[in-house]
Amino acid sequence: MLRTQINQSKNNIFQVSKKPWPCNVHGISAPWALASSRPLIQRKLKVKRGSVGCRNNNIKAVAVTQAEKKSVKVRVTVTVQLAGSGGPDDKTDLNGKSILLELVSSDLDPKTGQEKETIKVHVQKTAQNQEEVKYETEIEVPSRFGEVGAILVENENPKEIYLKDVALHGFITGSLRISCNSWIHSKDDNPSKRVFFTQKSYLPSETPEGLKWLREEELVQLRGNGHGERKSYERIYDYDVYNDLGDPDSSDDLKRPVLGGKENPYPRRCRTGRPRCDTDPASEKRSNSSVYVPRDEAFSDVKDQAFNTKALYSYFRKLLPSLRAYIDGSNEFPVFSRIDDLFNEGVNLPSLKDSSLRTLFPRLIKAISDIKQGLLLLRFETPSPMDRDRFFWLSDEEFGRQTLAGLNPCCLQLVTEWPLKSKLDPKVFGTPESAITTEIVEREIRDFCTIDEAIKQKKLLILDYHDLLLPFVEQIRQLEGTTLYGSRTLFFLTIDGTLRPLAIELTRPPMDGKPQWKQVFTPCSHSTDLWLWRLAKAHVLAHDTGYHQLVSHWLRTHCCTEPYIIAANRHLSAMHPIHRLLHPHFRYTMEINARSREGLINADGTIESSFTPQKYSILLSSVVYDKQWQFDLQALPADLIHRGMAVKDPNAPHGLRLTIEDYPYANDGLLLWDAIKQWVTDYVNRYYTDPNQVESDKELQAWWEEIRTVGHGDKKDEPWWPVLKTKQDLVEIITTIVWVTSGHHAAVNFGQYNYAGYFPNRPTIARTNMPTEDPSDPEWELFMKKPELALLRCFPSQLQAITVMSVLDILSSHSPDEEYLGQTIEPSWEDDPIVKAKFEVFSGRLKEIEGIIDGRNADRKLRNRSGAGVVPYELLKPFSEPGVTGQGVPYSISI
Repeated sequence: MLRTQINQSKNNIFQVSKKPWPCNVHGISAPWALASSRPLIQRKLKVKRGSVGCRNNNIKAVAVTQAEKKSVKVRVTVTVQLAGSGGPDDKTDLNGKSILLELVSSDLDPKTGQEKETIKVHVQKTAQNQEEVKYETEIEVPSRFGEVGAILVENENPKEIYLKDVALHGFITGSLRISCNSWIHSKDDNPSKRVFFTQKSYLPSETPEGLKWLREEELVQLRGNGHGERKSYERIYDYDVYNDLGDPDSSDDLKRPVLGGKENPYPRRCRTGRPRCDTDPASEKRSNSSVYVPRDEAFSDVKDQAFNTKALYSYFRKLLPSLRAYIDGSNEFPVFSRIDDLFNEGVNLPSLKDSSLRTLFPRLIKAISDIKQGLLLLRFETPSPMDRDRFFWLSDEEFGRQTLAGLNPCCLQLVTEWPLKSKLDPKVFGTPESAITTEIVEREIRDFCTIDEAIKQKKLLILDYHDLLLPFVEQIRQLEGTTLYGSRTLFFLTIDGTLRPLAIELTRPPMDGKPQWKQVFTPCSHSTDLWLWRLAKAHVLAHDTGYHQLVSHWLRTHCCTEPYIIAANRHLSAMHPIHRLLHPHFRYTMEINARSREGLINADGTIESSFTPQKYSILLSSVVYDKQWQFDLQALPADLIHRGMAVKDPNAPHGLRLTIEDYPYANDGLLLWDAIKQWVTDYVNRYYTDPNQVESDKELQAWWEEIRTVGHGDKKDEPWWPVLKTKQDLVEIITTIVWVTSGHHAAVNFGQYNYAGYFPNRPTIARTNMPTEDPSDPEWELFMKKPELALLRCFPSQLQAITVMSVLDILSSHSPDEEYLGQTIEPSWEDDPIVKAKFEVFSGRLKEIEGIIDGRNADRKLRNRSGAGVVPYELLKPFSEPGVTGQGVPYSISI
């Protein structure tokens, strides 16, 4: 791990110089470079020949005094998990040199003031089953060695291994178990040893003296030097812009703008160091193999083999090409019954003959050997809402209910100003005043109140995508097979707490020599207006679905979390208590983000090919990041207050009074938020006992500073960034991150198949203009003769629908090794009695929350979560079985 120079002197004494590599500011690239602002550190230890420990179980001890000869016999047990790579090499095991361990003392040598020499030992293979290999040995540990603070591991196999844990039995103080759960590179790939600290957590200022140098240098290694292409076995965490979504070397049409920087602000991703494109030096080449992520961020073998992750990869490589080869990309469904056939009869794909697909997609691929041996059928499971009520998607009441308890329940806003007015430049985009007039609204609510009373009583709410989408309309309308409007949808809060849609406004800016066009559509019983209302709803739902996937889901969770993970690994030591608190919330996120860049959000990927903005999809998320995203507003209470959905009230539950009492996402989310915040508070109080410790914690401060100035560097000068000086500051920041990675992600992810699996309920694209935009267009005549066909032509094509449905089935599924919030305790938490007790309180509270949510769903008075044919709101129930369940809150963004 350290570069070691050994010089033998005349008196047979070795002088071991532990030197950091020269740092890259001097022109030399090396993983052990220290920060350029600090002088190089040198340590010299004097030991006699053979004193570096033992090999093959034979310890060669240094000459010591009689008192120092006291020792304990320690049994070492190492568990290696058999993974996809096949595990350790048998030949290496037979030679007794498969895994080398070094014990590192927490103490300095009292005589020299230097780090004590490590104790080395090779472990021997003793047992193996289908899942694990056990290695054991015994060693003598002198009493003068002190407490073991870390172990160094060298993998002498020719390939990597997955180290599960190391246990040391025989110490007077009891057994010591070090949980590793990490890939260990072969020393043939990298001679540096891996370090694993014990499960005791230390703030930087409290680090045992014997571990300070190791703590610092391990972080230096994780930061890397910013040069070179990363190798799959490496663990380097560094930043880069999103310059790998396009593929300009394959086609000019696949060139995409770089996201990140002044022109297109965006969070940073993990740097891979791949070569630049030949035709566009600003873009990074696409990879034929998996995109690099630091090795510890990769899926576990269980996760990788599970159908919901491996299927995602196989979908891109096998299933999608079969779909494209067989299904016409532009054909709509001719009648609604053909949509139902996707769940009843299925789709017979002659090109789909790979029997492995049936294993990868057990919910989708069915065998039909009675027709032709080996032929496979693509047939979808019926989504829960459709299974309960075939016509659920037509209901205006359900439209309003899903705005509060559906797939995207975090965009509704309170109307506080009237009349509605655009903030865009009228010279470019036309008249700013909304076409939704007082007369239109009062016609709809005249039996209840006036518009002034509705606003005063907080009964008027809006989904507003007008100013966000309008600047994209002209560009998107130049693309084939899609169209766009700016949209506003107005709702009225009824006396029973449900939302009634009042009006939809669609706007097209001046373009192609035509003036601005805008029209308002309202619910109506007359056939023409009724079908126009349904078409207008289809456009709004396409806008809301796109915003959900690109912003509420991808941007706010996956994308914005990656910089937190990178900064944590660069600046928070693995022994830092906050690193250990956040670790489960970062599990697998970088890996799933890398896979998303391969086939979901990339040029011509699933999002671009099937969603309204098409090639402008991710660029649109950059605009939202630039204009709307704020870290402080990612906290659930702050978000609710910002949208006018709540006000502070110390006498109300959670300290908030909700605008809509029956708001399932907010009600259940606040239960989770409070439980998370209490757990984080208890944890922080355990380790930060002095008021000044947060501000003086150099690792913590470096982490937060780098998140703001590098990971989210395009927003570094914003005034809303929280300061990090007190324990309360830390609690708020950590609670926000934990909420985003657990509760918020669960709310917008695991209901995707249930609510969008039947795509008329959540179309991803609107392909045709409203027929009233140009009555001379043949579309008007078609609409008047066959309005149902006009709606089907507006919906996604057969290929788009089946493609998205397949992906949503995968993304909505829980892996068999999913770790749910409060269900699984981290080893370091379990080893601390105080933290363990607080975690048990947290876990117990989450079980209580399950019961509270079940009780709410059984309450018939809560009409936004119960009723005939209504799917109960369970997305924030903490626990779940594997598969597509529509419930369960994992610790992390793991799919």
